[in-house]
Amino acid sequence: MKAAQDRQKSYYDKMRKPLEFQVGDHLFLKVSLVTGVGRALKSQKLSPKFVRPFEVLSRIGPVMYRIALPPNLSNLHPVFHVSQLRQYMPDPSHVIDLEPVQVKEDLSYDVYPVRIADHRIKQLKGKKISLVKVI
Repeated sequence: MKAAQDRQKSYYDKMRKPLEFQVGDHLFLKVSLVTGVGRALKSQKLSPKFVRPFEVLSRIGPVMYRIALPPNLSNLHPVFHVSQLRQYMPDPSHVIDLEPVQVKEDLSYDVYPVRIADHRIKQLKGKKISLVKVI
């Protein structure tokens, strides 16, 4: 039994590399209900799995890191396991250049005449629904 365990461990260790981060590195944090971040954020069905880069403040143990959380996530414990973190690689395309917004002085819009081409009332489960074709 011990030989089989050692063999499986060696197979696992061949494909696995230990994750280590330095103080000052930036990391993405996994959003899930288990970490508590999913409850703290207004997560939706199509929200990203990892959120914004956070800075590593210190290393607590071999697999635990303390990260700098923003004030809106201050209700969370700032220590996370390596499995909940992902390395952030800085990329210039991630920076969004905000151009100055041009505001028109005249904020009116053109009004086009509307003509009702057809009108019909449809009855569905005891409710009357008005259908209008507008040109």
